[in-house]
Parts: sequence; C-alpha cells; structure tokens
Amino acid sequence: MAKSFLSNKGTPLFFGFWWLLWIFVQWNVLLKFGVTEVQAIVDSYASNILLGASCILIINNMRYYLPKHEKYWYVFAVSFVLSCVWLLVIRTLLWLIFKNDEHYLSVLKNSSTIRFGFAFLMIGCISTISLLWFTQQDQQMGDNQKKEIERLAKEAELYKLRQQLQPHFLFNSLNSISALTGTQPEKARHMIQQLSDFLRGTLRKEDHHWNTLQEELQYLELYLDIEKVRFGHRLQTVIEFDENSLATKLPALLLQPVVENAIKFGLYDTIGEVVISIHAKKIDKFLEISVSNPFDPETAQPLQGTGFGLPSIKRRLFLLFGRNDLLQTKQDNNFFITLIQIPETV
Repeated sequence: MAKSFLSNKGTPLFFGFWWLLWIFVQWNVLLKFGVTEVQAIVDSYASNILLGASCILIINNMRYYLPKHEKYWYVFAVSFVLSCVWLLVIRTLLWLIFKNDEHYLSVLKNSSTIRFGFAFLMIGCISTISLLWFTQQDQQMGDNQKKEIERLAKEAELYKLRQQLQPHFLFNSLNSISALTGTQPEKARHMIQQLSDFLRGTLRKEDHHWNTLQEELQYLELYLDIEKVRFGHRLQTVIEFDENSLATKLPALLLQPVVENAIKFGLYDTIGEVVISIHAKKIDKFLEISVSNPFDPETAQPLQGTGFGLPSIKRRLFLLFGRNDLLQTKQDNNFFITLIQIPETV
C-alpha cells in the first residue's frame, strides 16, 4: 500500500497552514463585499474546511485506488464532480444559516462561479499532486520488490552453486579412492583421512560466503594433499603470495575448482611431472590470483574449459560483482593460465 504524503513529517502542518491562509484571504474578500464579520468568518471557515475535507478525500482515494489508464482525464472528472458537489453543499449550508439576510444571499449567489473555479483549481491541484506522488510511490515499491526478487534469486543461485561444489569435488575424490583401493590400499586410507579433514574444515564454514585468502589457501592445501596421494610425485605445486594479501576477502571455495581444472588439463593426458603454479597479489583495489599449468596442445583443449569448475566460478563472480571480466583464461606457449580478479569488498 502506498504511503500518503500527509503522513510525512511536517506535511500536515503545511496543509493546515495553507487552509488557514485561504480562510484569512476569503474572510477579507467577503468583508469588502459588505457582509458582516460573523458572516465572513462562518463562510470562510465552512467553505475551506469542507474544501480541505474534499481534498483529503481525494488523497485517500488516490492512496487506495490509483488509475492506471487515462489518469489525467480521471483527475479532471473527479475534480469537476467533487467541485460541483462541494458548491451545492456549501451553498445549501450557508443558505440555511443566513437565509434571512438578502444581501448575503445575493453575495453568495453572485460568487458561485468564482467559488466553483477556486474549488476546481484547488481540488485539481491536490488530485494531480496525489496522482504524481502515489505513482512515484508505486514505481518505487515495484522497483524495491523487483530488487528484492532479484536479490533472492541471486542468493538462491549462489547457494545452489555452493552446494554443488561439495558433491562435485566429493564424487571426484571418491572415484580416485576407488581406483586406489585395489592396488594401493594404504594410499586409499590416507586419502580418505585427508578427504575427511578437508570436508570437516569446509563444512564448518558452510554458512560463511566469504573467506580470507589465508583460509582459502589452507583449504587448498588440504585439497592438494588429497590429489598428491593420487598422483604422487607427478603433482608438484608452487604457491606464492604477498603477505599483505592474506587478509583479503574472496568468495568461499573459489580456488579449489580452478586448481582442479588445472590438474585435470595438466596431468590427465601426461605421464611426467607437472608443476601447478598459484600466485596471489594485491594490485590497486583488486586481489589478483593466477593459476597456471602446462598442457600438450596436441591432446588437450584447455581454452574451451569443461565441467563444472570454471563456468561456476565465472557465474559466481558475475552474481557477486556484476562483472563478466573477473575471470579470464589464456594460452601462453604450452601453459594454460587462469586469471581471477577479486575487487575489494570493504
């Protein structure tokens, strides 16, 4: 329901002062036409109080019923009809009060056109102001509702993406454990323990949408420990960061899918040792993180990206920051590089 502008602080006082001013003006005008002071006071108060009540009626009508089509024709029709009704009522009321005074009744009759014009002008102005006010209020309410719906939809999508991260990683890890169970049971048990530690740490933080870079790197180390059980000496990592970037906030569990993507394209089609490099530093008001891995251009297609990892991260960054350029990938010789930029949130 739209809020009436009469409910705003100070507006009722202005509204009351406005009508007192016109009571005073009308009282002085009537005195110049030779009516008595009592007649002028009664006429002025009765006319303007009834006219003010008509304007309040218009305001409340606009508050509960706002025309959507032909708005200004509606304002004209309502103002005309209400002015006619007002004139009829006020003339009848004043005639009943002063019916024995021929001079006053003559003044009342001769001023009917001016009274109607004044009433039409005042009611029309109040109607137009009310129409514009409540139209703006409705638009603002609609915009707020639209923003709230968009916010809830964005939060729901972000929640869905976060919920998908754990099963996605868990299924991959379980497949790796299954592959090691028959041939290397000790490694499989060790990997299960590492997976338990990783999930315990991440689930504790499930309700937090943001981590510091230091926390994110700790979870990444747990993940890499799991993958190193699977790949052994073939998987080597280099993690470098600026000390002043460790407290920077970034979306939770953002790096693990990127590193997983690097491992996928770096190790799945090779048999030798592979180094995954992770670098983090602050540049101006951005935390810049790069993840690089070697690849064989004859057997891999890293620039296309597959699976859940990189698309999910790009989507999360867009939902959080409204930008599509915060995740970029490029090929430099035989290296595939993923570059992420996180704007400062504080």
